[in-house]
Amino acid sequence: MSKLPIALQMYTVRDVAEKDFLGTLRQVAQIGYAGVELAGTGDLSARELRAVLDDLGLLVAGSHTPLHTLESDLAGVIEFNQAIGSPHIIIPWVPSERRQTLDGWRQVAASLNEIGQKVRQAGLYLCYHNHAFEFEAFDGKFALDWLYELTDPELVKAELDTYWIQYAGQDPAAYIRKYAHRLGLLHLKDMEPGDEHMFAEVGEGILNWPAIFQAAEASTARWYVVEQDRSRRSSVESARLSFENLKKMGKV
Repeated sequence: MSKLPIALQMYTVRDVAEKDFLGTLRQVAQIGYAGVELAGTGDLSARELRAVLDDLGLLVAGSHTPLHTLESDLAGVIEFNQAIGSPHIIIPWVPSERRQTLDGWRQVAASLNEIGQKVRQAGLYLCYHNHAFEFEAFDGKFALDWLYELTDPELVKAELDTYWIQYAGQDPAAYIRKYAHRLGLLHLKDMEPGDEHMFAEVGEGILNWPAIFQAAEASTARWYVVEQDRSRRSSVESARLSFENLKKMGKV
């Protein structure tokens, strides 16, 4: 696969989306993104959101949904994702109190297997999105590796995040290769040089993008997703610069 479609994680532009969700979606479409990854819906119903996205020509790569919501209202989450055309339900975070021990991670993994089975039965995919805390070692192995070892690769897919893997002192391309068979989406996120480890627009930092792209395009990934947690520019300009840099790299 030479190219993957590129979505924007709406968390990137949350400051403007909170004030004008529809206008922000319009700007994302105008930049040229093929889709969005949701972290909130601007108080729109599934039907309203689907109509807006269809009108703008934006697909939904996936939606970030807290683990506690999946555990308490999985049927509602599945129904919503089906209604908006989202193939991936993504867990963005594990609460601190649930990840202090290996036993805690075992319990999380068991929950993900159970959720993932129901998600797959509904025709969707459950994915897990990492930060850096998953690179704490338990019994000589990183929590992220325990999580994937303890979950069924058919039921729990990966949304790897390039920045957080780099932040943890690991090689993003190597981790993509390691989980190539279960990678659903890849968060494209760069890092400025220096001790601050500030987020950077894709192509403006220190990550090895040729190696990352080569690994990703040999994997089962279906989407690239641009995300930037904080920016020195306006959030929309950051999203635009990342997209333009990806275009220069031949990814659009």
